[in-house]
Amino acid sequence: MSSTDIPKTQKAIQVDEVGGPEVNILRDIPVPTPKAHEVLIKVQWTGLNYFDIYQRTGVYNREKPYTAGFDVVGTLLTTPSGFPGFTIPVGSTVFSPSGSAWAEYVAVPASHVALLPKGIDKRDGVSLNVVGLTALTLARECYAVKKGDWVLVRAAAGGVGLVLTQIVKYLGGHVIGTVSTPEKAEVVKKYGADLVLLSTDPAEENVKKILEASGGGVHVSYDGVGAATWDENFEVVRRKGTIVSYGNASGTPPDLAINRLMPKILKLVRPTLPSMIATPEEFKQYADELVDITQKAPLKFEVHKEYPFTAEGIIQAEKDIAGRGTTGKLLIHVSD
Repeated sequence: MSSTDIPKTQKAIQVDEVGGPEVNILRDIPVPTPKAHEVLIKVQWTGLNYFDIYQRTGVYNREKPYTAGFDVVGTLLTTPSGFPGFTIPVGSTVFSPSGSAWAEYVAVPASHVALLPKGIDKRDGVSLNVVGLTALTLARECYAVKKGDWVLVRAAAGGVGLVLTQIVKYLGGHVIGTVSTPEKAEVVKKYGADLVLLSTDPAEENVKKILEASGGGVHVSYDGVGAATWDENFEVVRRKGTIVSYGNASGTPPDLAINRLMPKILKLVRPTLPSMIATPEEFKQYADELVDITQKAPLKFEVHKEYPFTAEGIIQAEKDIAGRGTTGKLLIHVSD
């Protein structure tokens, strides 16, 4: 596609106000003109993340109206004039964990664009964005998983949970996963978890099983659930262990009284992906390693469902993920 073939307007999903899924609106907006440090991508596939719901419901504030979405997989249409060293050729398939992804075209920082190798399917490429990069930064930096570590992955059947489970196993760790249904438990076992527990079982029973399996407590608890599992983290993590709170699916955890960390000398980390990959060097480091692990492990990516690029499709996808009945990634097909 040459620059003369790029249209002036495009379809995009925008949000004008805080509210339920119905505030996602499909409308015509201008195709963005990339700035000197940006590139233009024709979006083919994107996906849904809890972060989209957090923004829509006002948990995380964003100036409105805004174009929603964060996962980009598509065709590179331009190169940047103000970002030296950019070597990806026009026409290449790329991925980028950038905002405003629920659109036919998106302008993104050239510093946060990576080549999608030909051996990786474009649908799988969606999971290399928010899901994959979150999982890798959790396992490499928020708590650096070592061979033999016992790791608790809450909501293990979700997009991040399934990729994180595989990365922990790749690094030599043992995984205890929690899920909400027996059907999800079977999926997580298929992806390598050593022990899978139902979050619907009595909490005291699950705590006992975790402590027994891990020899006195896990080295780290990766918790994307939030309020509902917050207190239990302090029971199942061993002395000098780490709690990584990276999501609020059940609500935001309560404020922490700092002395609560004292009895076991615990560490608490609260990351967000944009802050973890803020610099070009950080993004390149993690994107390169994620592609490498994807090809070597190899990583497998569970797809719950593909949704159409319509307001109705987005609304249904958000209802599905909020209903906690999904496993893996929810994909949105924008164009061929």
